[in-house]
Amino acid sequence: MHKNTRESWLTDVYLIAFLGWMSVLAIGMAATRPHYLFLNAIFLGVTICLILITYFWGLITGLLSNLAFIFAQLLTVIYENQIKADLVPWALVYWLFIPLLLSLTFYGMTAHSRRLQTQNAKLQSDLVERGAFDEDTNLRTTVSYIEDTAVFTETNRRFDLPVTTMIVRIRYFQEMRNMLSDAQLRALLQLVSQTIKGAMRTNDITYLLDRSNPTWAVLLFTDASGASIAANRIKGNFAKALANDEELSNLDVRLVVGVASWDSSKMQSPYDLMNAGIKETEYDV
Repeated sequence: MHKNTRESWLTDVYLIAFLGWMSVLAIGMAATRPHYLFLNAIFLGVTICLILITYFWGLITGLLSNLAFIFAQLLTVIYENQIKADLVPWALVYWLFIPLLLSLTFYGMTAHSRRLQTQNAKLQSDLVERGAFDEDTNLRTTVSYIEDTAVFTETNRRFDLPVTTMIVRIRYFQEMRNMLSDAQLRALLQLVSQTIKGAMRTNDITYLLDRSNPTWAVLLFTDASGASIAANRIKGNFAKALANDEELSNLDVRLVVGVASWDSSKMQSPYDLMNAGIKETEYDV
């Protein structure tokens, strides 16, 4: 939040400075004689080009372009004074530094504005990741999983109901990621999510724990044997759904499933159950 405030403040400062130098430029152009109206128009066009060069090609390129413009003006003054004996009025001296200052302030304003946008996008992404639901699949996230697991385990303690988690991952996803387009990745996440939800009972809750290495979880009131049956059902349904999907049917995608049951003598927190399920995916061959 402090960084956002700082970037917003600097953006405003550069904006005010840019508008201030624009005002100085307007006053300077109005103060010169009408005889130099055409020259002012040319210099104004060059100034706009310099601002755009600085914006699109970066600060270094912009500075070099401005220095070249200053050098060209000095050569023009020398030529007018020495060769043509035509004195250039001192009122035009503002063209030596105003374009440079306008370029610098405009670049500073836009640079800090882009940083502010990047930080806001990251903040929104963090809020989604830490939130209760994933925005694409509409599944609950890790936050909800941890909270719900605490409720499930308390039910296990009170009523001695078996609690099991099922962790689902895509086999060799990291190796496969470079072969997937962003559209295919979104379609794959949707397909796996729908398959898992469709294969579970209405009182079983499905979660998307991780998007970077897609990891799903399901909480069930059943033992490991019952969860294994559901795991096989998910794999079978996914194979059929994948074959019928035009966008993904050419991909060799397989799921790995890990099943872990709550053991109050060995597990202390919901993370223990989740990590145990993730560990079990390594043995699903």
